[in-house]
This record gives sequence, structure tokens and C-alpha cells, in this order.
Amino acid sequence: MSVAVGALPLFLLSLCGGPAHARDTSKGREVYSLCGACHPTDSSNGAGPGLAGIVGRKAGTAAGFRYSRAMKSSGIIWDDKTLDAYIGEPQRVIPGNVMPFSGIADPGARADLVEYLKTLK
Repeated sequence: MSVAVGALPLFLLSLCGGPAHARDTSKGREVYSLCGACHPTDSSNGAGPGLAGIVGRKAGTAAGFRYSRAMKSSGIIWDDKTLDAYIGEPQRVIPGNVMPFSGIADPGARADLVEYLKTLK
């Protein structure tokens, strides 16, 4: 009986899964190649707004960029969680936004990308 009781915590621990995805800015920079054609890494604008300083910024407020009404009225503040959700499914998170991108399904790639975006100041 003591062996079974001692094994229970190990069994329960095994149900928790592996370690969380370690975020990697160099991989995030690679993933950014999907974004870079439209989004500069500085505060200038291209077809999309520049992403420097995006973390902590209210959606639809980068200076000099003409945003959709949906983006401007979303009320979103960009953080790890909101960026991850938006990068995964842009039209679900902000219906009516005009970014022509269907999203990144891989949660690890999104986490790496968000980590990279946090370095853009």
C-alpha cells in the first residue's frame, strides 16, 4: 500500500505535461519575417504600423498610421496575452480589422514572436 501511495504524487505530476515553451527572441525574429513586409521594427509606418513600443500601447494609436475603425475602437492594450490572441486569430479578436493576415496557429511561434516584439523600443 505504501508503494501505491508514494506513486500517486508522481502519477499526478506526470499529468501536468512538460515544461512551458521557453521563449526565444532569435526564433521570434525569424517568425517576424511574416510581419516585416508590412510592419517596420521602428516607429515609422509602412503598409502596417511600426511595431516599436507596441507592448503597453493601446491598439490603433501609433502616430501617423491610418487605422480601421475596428482597431481604433477595440479598447485593447497590447500585452503578452492580447498580442498572442491577435497574432493567432486577428479577425476573431478584432472583427473588421483590415490586416490581410490569417494568423499564426503555432503557439510556440507566437510566444517567440511576442518575446521579440518586446525588444522593439
